Amino acid sequence: MKILCVIDMQNDFIDGALGTKEAEAIVDKVKEKIALYRKNGDRIIFTRDTHGEDYLSTAEGKKLPVPHCIKGSEGWQISSELDTKDCEIIDKPTFGSYELAERVAEAENLEEVELVGLCTDICVISNAMLIKAKVYETPVTVDGTASAGVTPASHRNALESMKMCQINVID
Repeated sequence: MKILCVIDMQNDFIDGALGTKEAEAIVDKVKEKIALYRKNGDRIIFTRDTHGEDYLSTAEGKKLPVPHCIKGSEGWQISSELDTKDCEIIDKPTFGSYELAERVAEAENLEEVELVGLCTDICVISNAMLIKAKVYETPVTVDGTASAGVTPASHRNALESMKMCQINVID
């Protein structure tokens, strides 16, 4: 079995509070990946960055003082262009999700894990590293063409860092 991890494809990261043209540009590619994994009967897990109304008083909020992905808001929702039916969704309060890494590690007959989504240089790299640490003998791949970073330069830097940690990168 293969697992596709769709990281934080939420409105605030695509065209909302922290959106970028690069994030908007990958939506169709992520949609294609979801359709392919679904067609093959593979498992799909979405993550959703999730903050409370007190975000600005949190450690993250003090370093990134832009309210985003506030639970229940429109920006917190996964893009309506992506079909989440029959998929798992994990709400995560920070960059990397131990819950996601655990679910991946508990999968039986795991052949490969692939990650796509936002932001390459924050949440994608964090989750890829956690997953690689849990399933170090299983191939972990990040599709850089279906991911976007805060900036194009930080996207490329994150992809290079992941390559150094034996994560396969499609770019």
